[in-house]
Amino acid sequence: QVQLVESGGGLVQAGGSLRLSCAASGRTFGWSVMGWFRQAPRKGREFVAAITWSGGSTNYADSVKGRFTISRDNANNTMYLQMNSVKPDDTAVYYCAAQEGPPRPPRYPGGYNYWGQGTQVTVSS
Repeated sequence: QVQLVESGGGLVQAGGSLRLSCAASGRTFGWSVMGWFRQAPRKGREFVAAITWSGGSTNYADSVKGRFTISRDNANNTMYLQMNSVKPDDTAVYYCAAQEGPPRPPRYPGGYNYWGQGTQVTVSS
């Protein structure tokens, strides 16, 4: 059974840093892309960043480019999101997701097969 488990969320002051982790377990053979999305209250799910399974290519939303860094630890099947210079607008539940099979456009939530349960990030001003 495939499972994605996020951790690392919490409360942080504006300008601070936080690192989210996403541990994958189960059958990961054939996975092509992993991504981070977020959802703030009363808003839709928003793309944050994505990385190919090999880790060779990354993609970022304009709102986080230059502040967030996505990475993978292939040996441990773990993906990370390093969040620096956070802003109150970054407050949301953050979800990790994975695509199985041929890669689809990374910014579209519907292209992902598996999702984690989410971790809350709250940025205070």
